[in-house]
Amino acid sequence: MTAADRLRAEAANRILIKDGAYGTQVQQRKLLEADYRASLELWKDQRGNNDLLNLTKPDVVRSICESFADAGAEILATNTFNANAISQADFGAEHLVREMNRASAEITREVADRYSSKDGHPRWVAGAVGPTNKTLSLSPNVNDPAFREVDFDQVKAVYREQIDALVEGGVDFILIETIFDTLNAKAGIMATLEAEQAMGRELPLMISMTLTDLSGRNLSGHTVEAFWATVRHAKPLTVGLNCSFGAAQLRPHLAALSARADALVMAYPNAGLPNELGEYDEAAEQTAAQVRKWAKSGLVNIVGGCCGTTPLHIAAIAGAVRDCTPRSAPAAQTDTMLAGLEPMVIAA
Repeated sequence: MTAADRLRAEAANRILIKDGAYGTQVQQRKLLEADYRASLELWKDQRGNNDLLNLTKPDVVRSICESFADAGAEILATNTFNANAISQADFGAEHLVREMNRASAEITREVADRYSSKDGHPRWVAGAVGPTNKTLSLSPNVNDPAFREVDFDQVKAVYREQIDALVEGGVDFILIETIFDTLNAKAGIMATLEAEQAMGRELPLMISMTLTDLSGRNLSGHTVEAFWATVRHAKPLTVGLNCSFGAAQLRPHLAALSARADALVMAYPNAGLPNELGEYDEAAEQTAAQVRKWAKSGLVNIVGGCCGTTPLHIAAIAGAVRDCTPRSAPAAQTDTMLAGLEPMVIAA
């Protein structure tokens, strides 16, 4: 069985568990700039460059990964959310992108395989690909709506560099997550499909959208139904929502996506909404109780945590859904559905 086949088989029997937020765990360690930089000759301040830790503090990354595996996570994501040339340019570290991704994939692969060998339970590695800090759909200049800082081919090439390195490191899937701009995601999808063709083997996609307001749209304006219409051609292994708000606010939009998508649905919310200091106060039991409501309503196949979630949150979520029946996906749609900002069915 392929990794995707095995995940589908396991997901048919139970709700699977994804890990939580690396950023939250790194912040708790209160690292100094010298910890991030180590012996690397980089001229910009590296504080906050969590992806660089894959090279300079691999023991920290490994311990975080292990803490989520100990909490019950079966899908372990790499610490590579900003490990792309566009985001790393802010730190002057874009030349290290390939090394960062390969190192993180190798760390996560080793942890996943070691834990699986101990107890015989399968674990998977998802190569985390973030949205970058540029947008293809919107102009950053209010006086020039046509202006773009990047173009599609440039973003696709940036994603391809990251994806190739993640594959070299041994990931099972490519997770394009926190999608605020659907066009950015499509560049990531194209890069993955091209990498798949070059390798001559399947490279399953996990796709996860983030909402920017309670109306249920991302920054480029798509509803969850419209978003699904734009990405379903890629036949993702999973589709879902992450980050955004807390689980309670995410529920109606998750329900809308769950009713449409014929893929597995994976959702991993923040630990509630941040306070005025940008910190997350929602206790693990509160987050888990909300996620359990998703599960009891048959909305999800895979759950985990995003910003503010800790191993305690993941353990609580795992316990909360243990007795819940996984979602049954609807039949694949045969009608022609297109998307502007909202879906449009033009033929049945």
